Amino acid sequence: MAISSTTPISSPVLQNLSASGTAAEKTDAASQQDRFMKLLVAQLNNQDPMNPMDNAQLTSQTAQISTVSGIEKLNSSVLEMAKQFSSMQMLQSASIIGHDVLTAGNGLAVTNGQANGVMDLASPADKVSVQILSPGGQLLDTLELGGMAGGRQQFSWDASKYTGGGTLRFKVTASNAGQAIAATALARDTISSVGSDGSAMSLALKSGATVRYEQIKAVL
Repeated sequence: MAISSTTPISSPVLQNLSASGTAAEKTDAASQQDRFMKLLVAQLNNQDPMNPMDNAQLTSQTAQISTVSGIEKLNSSVLEMAKQFSSMQMLQSASIIGHDVLTAGNGLAVTNGQANGVMDLASPADKVSVQILSPGGQLLDTLELGGMAGGRQQFSWDASKYTGGGTLRFKVTASNAGQAIAATALARDTISSVGSDGSAMSLALKSGATVRYEQIKAVL
C-alpha cells in the first residue's frame, strides 16, 4: 500500500490561511501559530518516509510563522507606545492652560475695551491696513498702520465704544511698491482646558472653539 506524500506548506498557503478564514475566526498571533503547528504536525505524520521533509524546508516554514508573529507583536508594541506618548503629551500640555495662543483665523477678542490682533506678513510691506468688522461683516473702522517688516506683527484697536455682541473680525491688506503682499490673519485666544479626541490632543479655548494641538501657531 503506497503512502501518499504531502506538499510542504508554502508561503501562498500561509497567506490563504489568513485570507480565507471566516469573520468569527481569531486572527491574533497565538491562534495563527496554533493553526500552523497543527498543519505542520499533520504534514509530518503523512509525509513520504522515502522522501521526508528536509531541515531547510522545516526551517523555512517555521521562519514564516515566526515572521508573522513578530510583526503582530511589533504592531502591538507600537500602538502601546503611541498611547503612552499621547497621555504624556496631554499631561505636559496641562501646564499651558490659561495661556494665550495664536491660531489661523480672523477673530478679534476684546479685553477691557481693547482689541488686540495679530497678522503674519510674508515679506516687508510699505503699506498695511486693517479693517475692523462686526460679526455680521459691517465695516466699523480702518487702521492705516503704514510700513511693517515681514513676519508676525501685532496691532490694537480701541473698542471701548463698541457696544455690540459676538466676536469682531478683521481683514488685513498689505502691499509693497504697489505689489500685494500675502498676509495671514491670526486669532488670539486663551486655553481653558486640554483633552483628547481619541487620536490626537485637542485644546478647548475661552471663545468656545476647539482646536487640535498642531493647529496652534504660537503659545504666548
